[in-house]
Amino acid sequence: MSAPEMAQDPKILAFLCRWCSYAGADLAGTSRFSYSPNVRIVQVPCSGRVDPVMIFKAFVEGYDGVLVAGCHPGDCHYGTGNYHARRKLAVARRLLETVGVHPDRMFFTWVSAAEGRKFAEVCTTFAESLKKFAGRPKTLAREALAK
Repeated sequence: MSAPEMAQDPKILAFLCRWCSYAGADLAGTSRFSYSPNVRIVQVPCSGRVDPVMIFKAFVEGYDGVLVAGCHPGDCHYGTGNYHARRKLAVARRLLETVGVHPDRMFFTWVSAAEGRKFAEVCTTFAESLKKFAGRPKTLAREALAK
């Protein structure tokens, strides 16, 4: 994807927990809230199940950004999965920087099943924030992962 294309529509891979965030995305769709058409959704059982390797793989595959959304604190269907996600993703942000990917290309948030509008706003805001990286290398080189 060339820099002008990315300036228009960055590709985002979104990992959404099954119970809250995915339902929020579904509500955004059924309510016809507008957000970036280049958001690709992967449903996960819990945001705590998102492994940093999955995030690195998204960048290797050429995504411009990765969004991870889970249940609000205290509302996780698995008890503390969202707290585990928050800790793991903080480490992942530091690791991204180490391998040459700007940590702002990954975003973590809480979205409940009733927050369809919030999901659409998060996607739109994140897509807009990724435009500042237009023209910069976006893929994580496989060689960097081998180091």
